[in-house]
Amino acid sequence: MHGLLTTIGRGFKERIGWRRLGIAASLLIIAFAITTLVRTLKGVDTGVILIALTEIPPGHIALAALCVVGAFFTLTFYDFFALRTIGKKNVPYRIAALSSFTSYSIGHNIGATVFTGGAIRFRIYSDYGLSAIDVAKICFLSGLTFWLGNTFVLGIGMALHPWAASAMDQLPPAINRLIALGGLAAIVAYLVWLTLGDERRKLGQNGWKVTLPSAPLTLLQILIGVVDLGFCALVMYLLMQAQPCIDFVSLAVVFMLATLLGVARQAACAIGVLDAAMLVALPEFGREQLVATLVVFRILYFLIPFGIAISAMGTRELWLNVVLPWQKRRKLHEDCPASATTVPQPVKRLKSKGDRVARG
Repeated sequence: MHGLLTTIGRGFKERIGWRRLGIAASLLIIAFAITTLVRTLKGVDTGVILIALTEIPPGHIALAALCVVGAFFTLTFYDFFALRTIGKKNVPYRIAALSSFTSYSIGHNIGATVFTGGAIRFRIYSDYGLSAIDVAKICFLSGLTFWLGNTFVLGIGMALHPWAASAMDQLPPAINRLIALGGLAAIVAYLVWLTLGDERRKLGQNGWKVTLPSAPLTLLQILIGVVDLGFCALVMYLLMQAQPCIDFVSLAVVFMLATLLGVARQAACAIGVLDAAMLVALPEFGREQLVATLVVFRILYFLIPFGIAISAMGTRELWLNVVLPWQKRRKLHEDCPASATTVPQPVKRLKSKGDRVARG
């Protein structure tokens, strides 16, 4: 069985190769992403958008847009932190930023983020010598950053405002506070466990082994997740109606719980899940106004980055697979010596002295 797998693997590398597979997967994802974007835009009610835009102060929309930029900027450090953790220092920040931004933007809009995001990461990082196992490690560490940040923020939020979560999970506030304190205690226990020895931080076997960040670096990892989630919650807070009044911490708790439900369902743009959860947890807000706010949020946080990510991926594939090969062929043609293209002239045979005597 091992010999059969080895033969199949060798034949795959010789005839297809990971690079060609990555290109095919990338083009397939881009095509599917464009189809998803068109289908999503067809379902948007322009009337609702116009109503939401007129009711939300322009200054709040501008600040929300800046928070979206801040959120995606922070998101780029998910991959950069993971790359440095697994020792891949040859990958520059700009490549980590491109991979993180495109994988999350396209993955969140298409759905099945684990597969779509992993395929995009592999396509980009394979040019820098990273294997599929390396990409799996990056996905694992990035996911760990997300969940540590969520656990910390929700722990703080639900401990301070447990009734905000009660509107969604239907549990008593005292139970929600206990859950929050339990989450914070788990983070503290995890940090203490990391300090007990370097060998404890090694997970997996052979090529699948990954070393977890140290306790000080884990604090930085948590900070990255907290800043990212804080920007996301602030976007929603700025777009909400002024009346009825709701504090930032309560809205952040509701928003992050709703987002986690969308992530768990692996729905594209968390469509349906995020909306339903927010409507259930915030009954004091009018349904039409809240749906309109969610539409504007989707435009700022999902659709605009989605379009930019598709354009970035398409431009990159065009540059790498069309423009660069054409430039190399052109340079090679220009560097050819002129003598290689010169038409050879016939050589005249010199007449010997014997030939002239014979004719004479």
